[in-house]
Amino acid sequence: MRSFAQWPAPLSGGGTSEEQALTFNQGREQRLLVLPALFDEANKLRRQTVEVMHRLDLSGIDSFLPDLPGCNESAQPLEAQTLESWRETAVAAAKYFDATHLLTIRSGALLAPGGLPGWRYAPHGGKQLLRSMLRARTIAAREAGREETIADLDATGRADGIELAGWQLGAELFSALSDSKTPASETLADIPSDAVPGAGLWLRAEPDEDPEQSDAIAAIIAIALSES
Repeated sequence: MRSFAQWPAPLSGGGTSEEQALTFNQGREQRLLVLPALFDEANKLRRQTVEVMHRLDLSGIDSFLPDLPGCNESAQPLEAQTLESWRETAVAAAKYFDATHLLTIRSGALLAPGGLPGWRYAPHGGKQLLRSMLRARTIAAREAGREETIADLDATGRADGIELAGWQLGAELFSALSDSKTPASETLADIPSDAVPGAGLWLRAEPDEDPEQSDAIAAIIAIALSES
């Protein structure tokens, strides 16, 4: 059954922040922590992520989707967050929800705690994530009669932070994402985009859903867990 819970996410300066988590929790043996896509892709994939969790619930698997500080309903400022603090948040969430397995979606792979087995759906690094956001900003600027280049925006982001697609990124987070590639993993199996029917929902102009895609992702995970 779907519900919302509060959980204490650690903050980089010390202390914790009460953040929200979407949960399908019946205290079952298999417990999946979900680390979502970031920024604009998170919006586009939110419905799909929840639908995957719902299908896993029907297969007898608990799942947990925690908010990161600075995202969604969080009261924390995004510009104060760092890639390392989000990684610490993911570690804390895995412990708090007693996760036995992990699913990362797109750039959520950058936050994966070490040691947990599981899956990565269409993983990519921060460099690719920011590249698309920077390109979108240059196009919007051109349409508004301004000229901005990706190189100039990159320099600004590294020095002072930057706003991209409505997201205010601090310099530390922007720099860390710019320099991060898709991480290697010995414990997480990749679910490539071509294992799921149709083009990735992150390529669409607006948030959308595709039941066949949700079915495919959930089936890959459920079948693997039933055989473990």
